[in-house]
Amino acid sequence: MTLFIGILEEGLIYAIMALGVYITYKILDFPDLSVDSTFPMGAALTASAILAGINPVLTLFLAFGAGALAGCVTGLIHVKLKVRDLLSGIIVMTGLYSLNLRMAGGRANVPIFSQETIFENGFLESVVPQNLTPYTAVVILAVITLVCKVLLDLYLKTRSGYLLRAVGDNETLVTSLAKDKGMVKIVGLAIANGFAALAGCIYCQHKGFFEISVGTGTMVIGLANVIIGTQLLKQFSFIKSTTAVIVGSIVYKACVSFAISKGMTFGLEANDLKLITAVLFLIILVVSTERRKKVKEHA
Repeated sequence: MTLFIGILEEGLIYAIMALGVYITYKILDFPDLSVDSTFPMGAALTASAILAGINPVLTLFLAFGAGALAGCVTGLIHVKLKVRDLLSGIIVMTGLYSLNLRMAGGRANVPIFSQETIFENGFLESVVPQNLTPYTAVVILAVITLVCKVLLDLYLKTRSGYLLRAVGDNETLVTSLAKDKGMVKIVGLAIANGFAALAGCIYCQHKGFFEISVGTGTMVIGLANVIIGTQLLKQFSFIKSTTAVIVGSIVYKACVSFAISKGMTFGLEANDLKLITAVLFLIILVVSTERRKKVKEHA
């Protein structure tokens, strides 16, 4: 049961980040590597803010805003300075590394174990039904993830949301509507990185510390979550893509946990998590590519 709860908790945290990657990867078709730094940026900002006495609930909004600002920078570099999308993300990712260290007071690791977090908050704990008290963290994470999903679904149904979808499918159409496709991309990147930073904020409060390397491989994890979810549930047209992403995140975390537990018999350790993540992602990519080829052959 403990293992299952752990999978759910981490799966829900990374699901929020994956919702952002879904925007850049599936909607905008933009390889945004800046999420590898906006994720730890949310954690760095949160650790510093909580140590400064700021309410942990407020840090959720601060982290999202900071991530959105970083996403705007990525978009501006790409749109206004005409830098390629991949390079724009790399530039912001590299620059944020130093900024994250500054936020954390120059320290690569900042513990907040003794501080109040959203998981040790009197008000939030009081609204959780008593029969669910042992699963308070899961309930809080599920509520936050659900709110993010619903808000994103609602946004995608707005005029701005439809323009965001159109930019990824047909930029010419957006231009023909007398809309600035560059601004639409900037908005999409802002929302995506806002979700990534928010996930980093929650991760920091859940684990009780900020660590500068916590964002390494975030983009890979996010892509894996999106691909798994959309591939697993693509036959169920009534299931929204955002729901599929959340399911994919939980399934992916379950796969990683299983790989680590079984890998220990072959000499693998918890420190090999990034290696396991990379191998799993490669397998997922190969399998999804082969499926697409078979679909095209039968079409």
